[in-house]
Amino acid sequence: MRAFTYDALPMRVVFGPGSLARLPEEVAALGLTRVLVLCSPEQEATGQQVAAALGDRAAGVLAEARMHVPVEVAHAARDRAAQLGADGCVAVGGGSAVGLGKAVALEHGLPVIAVPTTYAGSEMTPVWGLTEGGTKRTGRDRRVLPVSVVYDPELTTTLPVAMSVTSGINALAHAVEGLYAPDATPVVSLMAADGARALVGALPRLVADPTDLAARGDAQYGAWLCGAVLGATTMSLHHKLCHALGGTLDLPHAPTHTVVLPHVLAFNAPAAPEAAAAVSAALGGAEDPARALWDLVGELGGPRSLAELGMAADDVGRIADQVLAAPYGNPREVTREGLVTLLRRAREGRPPTA
Repeated sequence: MRAFTYDALPMRVVFGPGSLARLPEEVAALGLTRVLVLCSPEQEATGQQVAAALGDRAAGVLAEARMHVPVEVAHAARDRAAQLGADGCVAVGGGSAVGLGKAVALEHGLPVIAVPTTYAGSEMTPVWGLTEGGTKRTGRDRRVLPVSVVYDPELTTTLPVAMSVTSGINALAHAVEGLYAPDATPVVSLMAADGARALVGALPRLVADPTDLAARGDAQYGAWLCGAVLGATTMSLHHKLCHALGGTLDLPHAPTHTVVLPHVLAFNAPAAPEAAAAVSAALGGAEDPARALWDLVGELGGPRSLAELGMAADDVGRIADQVLAAPYGNPREVTREGLVTLLRRAREGRPPTA
């Protein structure tokens, strides 16, 4: 057994169908009296549903969350919270809404309660991100960690199948990188392996029947574990690439993760055999887990090409240079040649290769 340090993050999780009904209790238990509900424009109806459940404790609904948290949106949310005299935020939705809540917490000190409706997993982390001038900055600060997370699978049944698939693969990416993270621990590795198993098992059932609440619950359980892995470890090449692609090219967040993950897994697998074996087990014992994952994405109807998401051939070199400009931990050495090859295959939709 190798030496390790495990630092558990302080947070509360409420899980299960119908858990939204317990949200007022969570708000009251924290001593909050006026909370601002944050969501994206597409989730405004759900945001209003949450505000209605909160009654007088809801100060208002701000439906302006956007991908990659543009700094101007974060400032607008901060100012709105101050105008309303809010003493906390309830972030309803996926990574965009939770990210906006974190931005308000970072700059305004307001506690955040998360009500996830996707499988993004960012609600389990102290990681924040802001995009300004085409560059996405990220950091870690425990002030942005949601103090309570309410997981209600019933809120995910309206999530379109295509978004469910990409959101689930996005969560799976947290587990994959957590398995070979430089600061991985036995506890985190167990969470990553079980999270990956739950998601891989749930997504095909969910695609077959989007109303299958058991499949939705399993996917949300997997996303919870994978999000906890993201919060407990240092992410590597996959997340570095996706941040560059999203912040610079404004590619959609979860679909980008979905395209890139099999390629990074193939690249890193030779240098991280234990991680590759764990992913293989989650995929039913696949001999080539990267190819099996790529095949699964295709079977689920997910995207497999960065070109279809908006990446041009000329973008390959500058994304590679941006990723190489800032050092980060990765199990395999990253060279410009290797990175360009990986990005080209991902852009063109070709199968992953080491």
